[in-house]
Amino acid sequence: MEQMEKLKELEKRIGYRFREQGLLTQALTHSSYANERRIRKVSDNERLEFLGDAVLELVSSEAIFTEHKEMPEGEMSKLRASMVCEQSLAYCARVIKLGEFLFLGKGERATGGAERDSILSDALEAVIGAIYLDGGFTNAKEFIHRFVLNDLETKKLFYDSKTILQEMIQGRGKGSFAYKLVSESGPDHNKTFVVQAVIDDTLITEGMGKTKKAAEQAAAYQAILELRRREAT
Repeated sequence: MEQMEKLKELEKRIGYRFREQGLLTQALTHSSYANERRIRKVSDNERLEFLGDAVLELVSSEAIFTEHKEMPEGEMSKLRASMVCEQSLAYCARVIKLGEFLFLGKGERATGGAERDSILSDALEAVIGAIYLDGGFTNAKEFIHRFVLNDLETKKLFYDSKTILQEMIQGRGKGSFAYKLVSESGPDHNKTFVVQAVIDDTLITEGMGKTKKAAEQAAAYQAILELRRREAT
């Protein structure tokens, strides 16, 4: 009963009620949970993720093609990549708190799997695939427009924050810039890195991630926001 109530809460958050509840359950089932419970491999969310990824690519491509009539193919590809990159999809998943509803193995949950970008982004694509199968293309498209193709400026920063920050610093003549690894903690399978973004030996922001690259991206994203805030005041 508790599981059914949780699923209903998620349906309420996303504004879609499944006719076939099993599809939603499957979309939320990580392979670690299926392995632990000795459930058939095809009962986890990887097949739905495959389908959802294809639906997401089509919907995002159509949106870009329709809304940016003068944009060349290369720029359209870059924009689509920013919309559907792992960090962007994980951000979207966190907005609806998708991690709270995932079925994870005990080990995966204990090591922070419910907040891991890769798991969250895969689960979001699986939910898209489940909606497509349950309610058709129109419902899946509505979900994507509501939860993925919004706040595109933030998603573009996620995708290319290090490049954007470098261009900002060079364009404004702000001097030398570097990322400094501050700390590295946790076991090998679940490390956490903290990186500082530093301009002329002055700390601007810090970022945290499960890899050094992810921490640098997070620091760069926060640095962009901070530099923009300072310039606006």
